[in-house]
Amino acid sequence: MPTPPSTDIHPYILSAHRTLDIEAASLIQLKLSIGDSFIQTVDLLHCTLGRVVVMGMGKSGHIGRKIASTLSSTGTPSFFVHPAEASHGDLGMVTKNDVVLAISNSGESDELAVILPLLIRSGISIVAMTGNSNSTLAKYATHVLLTHVEQEACPLNLAPTASTAAQLAMGDALAIACLERRGFQANDFAASHPGGALGRKLLTLVSGIMRTGTSIPIVSENMSFLDMMECMSNSGLGLAVSVNQEGFPLGIFTDGDLRRELLHGCDVVNACPNSLMRLNPKTISMHSLAVDAAVMMEELKVTSLLVISTTGELVGVLNTNDLMRSKVI
Repeated sequence: MPTPPSTDIHPYILSAHRTLDIEAASLIQLKLSIGDSFIQTVDLLHCTLGRVVVMGMGKSGHIGRKIASTLSSTGTPSFFVHPAEASHGDLGMVTKNDVVLAISNSGESDELAVILPLLIRSGISIVAMTGNSNSTLAKYATHVLLTHVEQEACPLNLAPTASTAAQLAMGDALAIACLERRGFQANDFAASHPGGALGRKLLTLVSGIMRTGTSIPIVSENMSFLDMMECMSNSGLGLAVSVNQEGFPLGIFTDGDLRRELLHGCDVVNACPNSLMRLNPKTISMHSLAVDAAVMMEELKVTSLLVISTTGELVGVLNTNDLMRSKVI
């Protein structure tokens, strides 16, 4: 529902409300206009052997760059070509296997109009995103995605506002539909975003961040309790591990275990370290995702996990500090 006017609201806020009301109404109208042409466009983009080449002038060009970026990051290879530059050599970047997504609210952009016949002559499919179904662009297009709006949010009805919001929303809708058509998953997204937070979560393996070698506080058979305490302190992990001759983990002793033993009156100083170990320690595979280790720690309410190889030998230790340092959590 449109925001009712109020004399108590600052004029700037009223202006913002009016702008958002107009753009929201435009998007609702856009939703109702989506039909067979949208379905056919998704199928076309999915089946193309090449890439989606996005073109647009002015504000439509800015929107086009974002759409190309969104398509690429969600599994539909795409790039932006400026129509004016296309007329001066960049049209060579477009191959017969590509699909051109041309964006123009009026559909009469001179820079696009010049190259449309050349694209058709080369057998390249054109998808028009336009607010004018009777425009030159629409007539050349294989498919038309209509982004008509009744009015711009600009009080002069001149500055592209509601129309560019409609273009951007249509581009997002197209990208997500293509994503679902391809069966694009979170790990696919992470592969193209290795530097982002999602990439770190879905690409970082336990083996890449665990403590290894001499950093693992392993208790030897003849070690005294005080030696074990020194080993635990030096590691900074707050735990010690016992292993058998084959290197398989047998038990674990933590700072928490020490507190519990003292509360129960155990003479820990004179005890054999191996007798204090908790058997069947919690382990995780070195090939597991670090984010899965974080979930496991949360569920078990522990701060460290022993890391094992495919055959079960102890190969490392992972704790929450390692996860935080690698920005997995």
